[in-house]
Amino acid sequence: MSKDPRLDQLPLGKPTDYVSTYTPSLLRSVPRAPLREPLGIEAEALPFHGADLWNGYELSWLNRRGKPELAVLRLQVPASTPCIIESKSLKLYLNSFSQTNFASRAEVSRTLESDLTLAARAPVSVRLVTLDQVQADGFGHFAGTSLDTLDVDVTEYRAQPSLLQTDREVNVRESVFTHLLRSLCPVTGQPDWGSLQIQYTGPAIDHASLLRYVVSLREHRGFHEETVERIFMDLHRRCRPSSLTVYACYLRRGGLDINPYRSTEPGDPPMIRLGRQ
Repeated sequence: MSKDPRLDQLPLGKPTDYVSTYTPSLLRSVPRAPLREPLGIEAEALPFHGADLWNGYELSWLNRRGKPELAVLRLQVPASTPCIIESKSLKLYLNSFSQTNFASRAEVSRTLESDLTLAARAPVSVRLVTLDQVQADGFGHFAGTSLDTLDVDVTEYRAQPSLLQTDREVNVRESVFTHLLRSLCPVTGQPDWGSLQIQYTGPAIDHASLLRYVVSLREHRGFHEETVERIFMDLHRRCRPSSLTVYACYLRRGGLDINPYRSTEPGDPPMIRLGRQ
């Protein structure tokens, strides 16, 4: 993906002053349309449903008496929003709450939802979760067959959809996953590590070819959201499934993890926190 000059306006990769009083202007957004254009995705006819699920672990504020309070932010940004929220700006924005007094947890939640909706240019959903709730939820796991035990030779480390192979004579309904997903930040080149689940119905996808394809994204530069949409579109076009769901759970960076979910099936995506997150 060629670098969009508008990305130069983001705080990514630049020295940063951390502001500790509420500053909504710190938020930055990135239009989805330029990221989707090379993939042949049109906003008026999205080929998928889904959302970007965020967990924010660095959220704290002061109550009316000056005592710090904290929560885990769970943010759901629909895939239909015109913009994604840039992750470093979200980190800086959340840290601006740290020395700001709020009357209640509900006020914090309303403030977050209002500001983040403005940044995404469409409604987003915000939940504040206690640490006790996070602990009670525990860790989840991807259901299905792991690709990671396959003994394969790999030579491609840049996105190669031509690696994907199917058996048109065999139709299946299956779920497979791998923890070997890695891509690169399009601005800084920093690695983004993740786990990937693919559920589909249709011609059987050769597992070795699918693993080689996922590994071929290892040097791909793209935001989490764009990378998952690329995987979805490559599978959709090359393998012709009748139903398809692609769900990536990326590791935390800067107190945030981003988990894009794209599916041909409508409905709310599941929130799964894996052990490595």
